[in-house]
Amino acid sequence: MTSTSTRKFHKDRGLVTRMYFTMFMLGFLYAVFALFLMQVAGLQLIFVGGIVGVMIVVQYFMSDKLILRSTGAKEVTAEQEPALHKMVKLLADRYEMPMPKIAVIDTAIPNAFATGRNPKNALVAVTTGIQQRLNERELQAVIGHELAHVANRDMRVLAIANFLVTVTSFLMTMLFWNMLFGGMGGRRNNNGGGMMMVYLVTIIVYFIGQLLVLALTRYREYGADHTGAEICGDPGALADALEKISGTVNNIPDKDLRKLQTANAFLIIPAALKGEGSMHLFSTHPPLEERVKRLRELEQRMRYGLR
Repeated sequence: MTSTSTRKFHKDRGLVTRMYFTMFMLGFLYAVFALFLMQVAGLQLIFVGGIVGVMIVVQYFMSDKLILRSTGAKEVTAEQEPALHKMVKLLADRYEMPMPKIAVIDTAIPNAFATGRNPKNALVAVTTGIQQRLNERELQAVIGHELAHVANRDMRVLAIANFLVTVTSFLMTMLFWNMLFGGMGGRRNNNGGGMMMVYLVTIIVYFIGQLLVLALTRYREYGADHTGAEICGDPGALADALEKISGTVNNIPDKDLRKLQTANAFLIIPAALKGEGSMHLFSTHPPLEERVKRLRELEQRMRYGLR
């Protein structure tokens, strides 16, 4: 293993710019939508926002416990997994973050994820399958990627983004049932035609918002690849690990893949069922080929002292 000294990493400026632009567009979309609902439709968002806000806050603070329960992950001590604890501690020191909790999932599926609202409440989980299939440098690169999500505060960013989309989804459901049972609500558009227009606009906003959030999650994966690769100092190892994990996942039975389905958005590579492939725009993760390509390019730049 390499030195435990703290490493400085360089952010991908182009990626950061695209990420902030996506966040700006998401905020702008919902600011215009809120103005439309209040000024044109005469609807108030305080009630809906309050309900959804409580839901998101609970999910945000309970995310680690919820994911542990849904995936069957078990926290392990340094006595139970000394090598794994040593590896995570080494990387956490490089990120200058507290030692996160560590969990292991007893499954042949090679995968890993991290969760936690901040570095003080972080958790890293790996499967027994990934420990068996990856060598030391590859596993270290994967853990570096997962800790990058925590260091970059990805959970906080996505919680805010998902709050906006969830508000739209909640409102869309309310409008549907109101129209279905004749409760038009809204002081200015209390007719079927007016509420139908509001409903259609809400559907469009939800669709666009969902695309923007998915784009944000893909950028978050690129960002974690870049940061994690620089921290562990071995982009090639992460590229090798991604290719090895992907090739193995394709041979895992669907009944086993379903065990991690609830954590798909958090996994380093989604545990997609056979024939479940989705269009790029609707995926939570970037194409594997593009991730590997970027890592190979970063490896070359690091080799020659470029960024």
